[in-house]
Amino acid sequence: MHLSDSRRAHAFALTQATPLQDARLTYPTRIRPIRWVKGVALMLSLAAAQAFAQTPAAPDAASGTGASAASGGQVYDLLIGTYTAGGKSEGIYVYRFDTGNGELSRIASAQTVNPSYLVVSRDRNYVYAVNELPGDNGPASQRGGISAFRFDRASGQLSFLNRVSADGNDPCYLALSPDGKYLLTANYSVASNPGGSFAVFPIASDGHVGTSVLTVHHEGGGPVKGRQDNSHVHSTVFSPDGKYLFAQDLGVDKVFAYRYTPDPSASSRGLFGPTEARYTPIKPGSGPRHLIFDESGKHAYLTTELNASVLVFDYRDGQLTPVQTVSMIAPGFRGKIGGGAVHLSPDGRFLYATNRGDANELVSFAVDPGTGRLKLLKRYPTLGKTPREFAIDPSGRWLVVGNQESDSAYFFRRDPTTGELASDPKRLSIGSPVDFKFVSPS
Repeated sequence: MHLSDSRRAHAFALTQATPLQDARLTYPTRIRPIRWVKGVALMLSLAAAQAFAQTPAAPDAASGTGASAASGGQVYDLLIGTYTAGGKSEGIYVYRFDTGNGELSRIASAQTVNPSYLVVSRDRNYVYAVNELPGDNGPASQRGGISAFRFDRASGQLSFLNRVSADGNDPCYLALSPDGKYLLTANYSVASNPGGSFAVFPIASDGHVGTSVLTVHHEGGGPVKGRQDNSHVHSTVFSPDGKYLFAQDLGVDKVFAYRYTPDPSASSRGLFGPTEARYTPIKPGSGPRHLIFDESGKHAYLTTELNASVLVFDYRDGQLTPVQTVSMIAPGFRGKIGGGAVHLSPDGRFLYATNRGDANELVSFAVDPGTGRLKLLKRYPTLGKTPREFAIDPSGRWLVVGNQESDSAYFFRRDPTTGELASDPKRLSIGSPVDFKFVSPS
């Protein structure tokens, strides 16, 4: 999940908490004033086009999805987050991507430490990145960070705004509140102290991110020693109606549910509060990782890292009801596994998930349009080691996946009708790629 897949066993194991002790919320008395970080601006660099590059078409403001290229496709900006440890990468890279022929032009990069997860504001004017620190071998006293950038969609340039503490170790996921007022980070925390948490940060009108106004710590553990000795919050996801937040905790095998109640006053009390059910229990030793909802808002899908499965839920008003569990593991497979990212195709007819470890594959499923249940279709090698995140472009014609430990990303042409991925993907050489976000430049 972080700088490597191996984890040190912690010096002590936390006792499983009772339901009333599952989470502790830390609120300041009032929302603290936003204190802007006055650091040195990060250097930006333009680079010459590389790997199957071309000159992008000019944006078409009327289309809203980028210009129609001569190839018959659309042009998008593709933002790639990486790990910078080891000096293989600068940070965030921006490419222009043509969905007609899959060609790339690198147009910008921004230096920042370990931007392993990115989120783009709804107006597409700002980009936020985690700074995943300290990592497996760093000091527990070191906190990770969140960096904010202004994004010029016309040029693709990123301009550094500010950076704040993540209020925890190893931030690995970001989510924007439905009203755009808050940014949330999941702090995985390799270190047992402070342990896993999620934190909430206000966003100013000019895109700057403020210091946290709330931190929620989970307590407990699971049966897998060295991986579940304490809480590890891996993602925070809002429900489609924007009323609830779900926090996936790999360490304690629970999906916690919180009601989101924006407070228009200066006080942050009541911003997030546990629901009556508090959490959905997941099979011990599973390690819940990433959660997504379908467009209808009636179904949700969860990957579990430790046993490499996809769980299907019916969803209604803050409640997740499990209806199906599908393993990503091929029959007879005996190597290491590691369930990872999960995404639906733009039309919602197909679901894909990554399985790392020794499998290093994308697994595809067909989605029943009525029940949301899954049917296994096919496994695709990612042609590298440790596939983390992946993304499907908005047209549904391409799927890009990054191999963190092979310094490569592969662009698979995708058949929107069948969900099939072509066997001759295009390769991009890039240091430790982790996350991918497509953005319309117009």
